[in-house]
Amino acid sequence: MAPRSRSLVLDVPGHGALDALLLVPGDATSRACFVFAHGAGAGMAHPFIERLSQALAQRAIATLRFQFPFMQNGTRRPDPPAVAHAAIRCAVGEAARRLPGVPLLAGGKSFGGRMSSMAQAGAPLPGVRGLVFVGFPLHPPRKPGTARADHLRSVELPMLFLQGTRDSLAQLPLVREVVVGLGQRATLHVVEGGDHSFDVPVRSGRTSGEVTAELADAVVRWSQVL
Repeated sequence: MAPRSRSLVLDVPGHGALDALLLVPGDATSRACFVFAHGAGAGMAHPFIERLSQALAQRAIATLRFQFPFMQNGTRRPDPPAVAHAAIRCAVGEAARRLPGVPLLAGGKSFGGRMSSMAQAGAPLPGVRGLVFVGFPLHPPRKPGTARADHLRSVELPMLFLQGTRDSLAQLPLVREVVVGLGQRATLHVVEGGDHSFDVPVRSGRTSGEVTAELADAVVRWSQVL
């Protein structure tokens, strides 16, 4: 059966109403629900986020996507952390209400994943069992470093890093350094040839659908042992 979607509105106190979308497996049986935050450059309807959400639903993982306030309001400047964290907490609460008893995952693409981890580091997200980073933005382009991951030391949850070998915002040796430093809490899945958007070179012979399937399978394998 095809996945089923439902449009929602999240009411974030002090920050207004945000569009959201809940996608559940076609048979309505979910092994988990991923609260999937978007990146700084595109909202919840970006084709990559849509493809990955569909692939996860086909593997019995629901997703709840939502717009950050800056994207909802049509501005280009990402929200300050406190605002982003409030939106994430609201989305996590809505996922728990809509799918009672279903294990929750949080995280997202780039900015969304980093903001989710910062929110968790500040105060645990209720019901969340693990964090998924779909391209963690470890550093700015051409400015390698690991300071953006310092807060992860305060995250007492399993973490899955999905990273491409050509990601200009996360040099792979530095990602490996961060993952090793986090010990058994962290798992790294590397997409060969993937950039920050998980696009791969044409010469690889791989399609976007195949890469998306690889990412979704990695999430499923990791979530089964939480």
